[in-house]
This record gives sequence, structure tokens and C-alpha cells, in this order.
Amino acid sequence: MGRGGKIKTGFIILKISIFALLTLSCATNSNIYKEIDHSVGQSNFSDAADIIVQSQKSKKVIYSQKNAIMLYLDKGMLEHYAGNYAASSADLQRAERLIEEAYTKSLSEGFFSYILNDNVKEYPGEDFENIYINVFNALNYYNRNNIEGALVEIRKLSNSSGKLDMLARRYEYKDPKTGASLQDMVRNEAGVDTLPDVKSVNFSNSALARYLGALFYQAEGNEDSSRIEFNQVYRAYSTNRNIYRGAVPKAVEGARDVPEGKARLNIISFTGLSPTKEEKTVIHYLPFRHPILQIAAFKLPVLVRRPSAINRIEVEVDGSKRFDLELLEDMGAVIEETFNARFSNILTKTYIRTILKYVVADVAAMAAENNDNSLAGLMVAIAARVAMDASESADIRMSRYLPDRAYIGGINLDPGTYSVIIKYCNGNQTVHYEKFTDVTVKSGRLNLLQSVKLK
Repeated sequence: MGRGGKIKTGFIILKISIFALLTLSCATNSNIYKEIDHSVGQSNFSDAADIIVQSQKSKKVIYSQKNAIMLYLDKGMLEHYAGNYAASSADLQRAERLIEEAYTKSLSEGFFSYILNDNVKEYPGEDFENIYINVFNALNYYNRNNIEGALVEIRKLSNSSGKLDMLARRYEYKDPKTGASLQDMVRNEAGVDTLPDVKSVNFSNSALARYLGALFYQAEGNEDSSRIEFNQVYRAYSTNRNIYRGAVPKAVEGARDVPEGKARLNIISFTGLSPTKEEKTVIHYLPFRHPILQIAAFKLPVLVRRPSAINRIEVEVDGSKRFDLELLEDMGAVIEETFNARFSNILTKTYIRTILKYVVADVAAMAAENNDNSLAGLMVAIAARVAMDASESADIRMSRYLPDRAYIGGINLDPGTYSVIIKYCNGNQTVHYEKFTDVTVKSGRLNLLQSVKLK
């Protein structure tokens, strides 16, 4: 592309920046979630979900229309923790449909729509959100005594051409009309030759999804499919070592082989809160002629892990039988890994958008100086720099109430009714406990007890 084409492209980008500057709301402020977070910290999940409902009816909504996916994800997860499984399913399914619609829409967007500041667009959802929607909806169906419905959700992830299989291909972007890659489109339409490296997703199998699938198939009496899913747990650990760094939990094998005449009590526990995004400013040198424009500020989203006080979970059955739960899936690590490829996508867009805006600003500033008015050139450069920096903000939107870790354990018992206490510990100190009375454990069926402490 010639210089005239670059200038024309740059002016369009500046117009987009002005539009973004006029339409952007303030960056997402974590304080708006303060009341919800307090209820979540107290495990008052029904109250937390109700805060969202009441807010959406008021003039000061927490979730705007363009953040509908966040609304249904957050509310759906809180309803799940509260035991409102039908309501949770409805919310999570709606979030899933909106994510699919957003992805389909993104495939048909043109170049300039692609590089538009993400904050002015509808939130499209993250890959990890799309994955865990099905995991928790499967648990919703199980808790409503619908094993087949639970398996439908798991198969959305685990089948060939399912979500996990398709994940690595999502960012192999091709223009639907020309078949050109993103790199080709940038070179041809924007004249930008140097781009950041694009990362791939090194996550293709979820031990959590596979483990639940194995239990559900086992409950259905489908031993062959159950065996395959149990084997896939081991495969997930062997092929995704950046996620699964420890040994496969012994509870996996324990759930697989239950002695005749015994009943297996399986326990799954979710702890902590998933990472959040924060804005990070990266300073980068650009080879422009005007000194004011040689140092560019790129504003990018970065994931930040939220600390948890819980590092051990102890289970006590009938006051005498004790065992610790084992870490099955570090969901925070999965979130970080699946965000990598999307981050490369975001970095590329931010890089292109910033470069093009600085190109046209540099041309305008130098044109003013060429008219023997260095002060005018300086003022143009400063004004352009201020406007461009103000129009940029990282998109830090994401769901807030996914767990950070998933633990499992189990014990073989005589069929009967038991009391179960799950203690959440920091070392030897109990920071929270949950007591379940009259837990019925039957042979020949799935007995799965779930506990949550998002701390």
C-alpha cells in the first residue's frame, strides 16, 4: 500500500478513535461488584444472585446490554452455587448461545471492524468461559437427576469437533471472502509489516470434564464409555503438563474400581475465585519522525490471580473416617493458558490500531512543520498524542465467579446414611467448614457430593 493509502487508512482509524472516545464508558470498576463480592465471600450465593437481579431492574445496572454474556455467566454460576439448578441452566445456556452468536459474527467482520477498540463492542466471552459453561451445566443436570442431560453437556466438550478439539483452531483467522490470513490482511490493507508473534493454545483436554463424564457414563451403566473417559483423565495429565503438573489423583482410580457390595461416595469441591483482568500499559518505541510520537503507550489486558486462603481440604465421614481431597484441575491455570491465544489476537489488534493512529498523527505533525511552523507541528503532535492515548483502553471484561480450583476425593462405604463434614484449611487451621447430614449412599448408582468455598 502506498503512502496515500496509509494516510487514508490512518484517518479512518482516527475517526474510529474519536468514536471510541465519545462512546466508551469508564473502564470496568471492580467497586461496582463490591456488594456481590461480599455475599460471595460469606457463601450467601442466593443473596449475591438477587443483588444482580435487583440491580438490572434499577437505573444503575451493573451489567450493560453489551455485557450480557457476563451477566448470564455470573448470575448462572451464583445460581448454581445456591442450588438453583434450573435457573442456573437457563442462564448458562443463554450465555452459551450469545458466545456462539458473537463468534459467528466475528467471522464476518471486515478489517476495520476487527481493529475497533473492543470496549465499544459487545463482550464476546472467553474460551475458558465457553468451556466451563458446559462443565457446570452438566452438574446442574446431575443435581436435577438428569444424567443424560449431563452427558449432553460433557459431549459438547469431549466429542471430536467439540469445543476442546476446536479451541486451537479458533485463532487461525481467515477472511471469509478472500481466504487471507490476518497477517496478510494487515500487510495488504494497513501497510504494517512487523507484528507480534501469535501463540497457540496448548490445552486440548480437561481432566475435570473427563472425570465427570466418566462418572456420568458409569451411572448410566455405559462401562465402555466410562472406561474411555477415565483413560482420558490420564491422557489429559500426560499431554498438558503445563496445566497438570502433579500426579493423577488417586481418587480417579478409586472411583473407577468400587468393590462389590460397597457404595462409593465421590466428593467434588471448588475453591477460590478465578483470575480477573487488569489494564497494563506497555511502552514501545516507534520509528516516527516526530519525537512526541516515538514512544507509544499500548494498553493491554493481563490476567491476575486472586489469592486463596485454602490449600488443603479434609473430609470427615461419621466423625471417624478422614481423608484429604486432591487437586484435579487448576482452573486458574486453564484460564491463563486459553487466554494466551486470545491475548495474541488482542495484542495484534492493539498494535495495528496504535501504529495506524500514530502514522497519521506523524504525517499531520510533519506537514505542519513543513510549513515553517515548528510550534504548530508540536501542538498537532501533542494534541494527537493526548487524543489517541485517551481513546485507548484495555478490555478487562470477563466473568468474575468461576472457581479457581477443582478438588476430588472419595471413599468406599457400606450402603447407608452418613454425616459428612468438609473442612477448608490453611495448613492445620480450619478457615471454613460445611456439614452435610443424612447423606444417602447407595450401591450401583452415582453418589456425588458437591461443596464450594470461593475464598
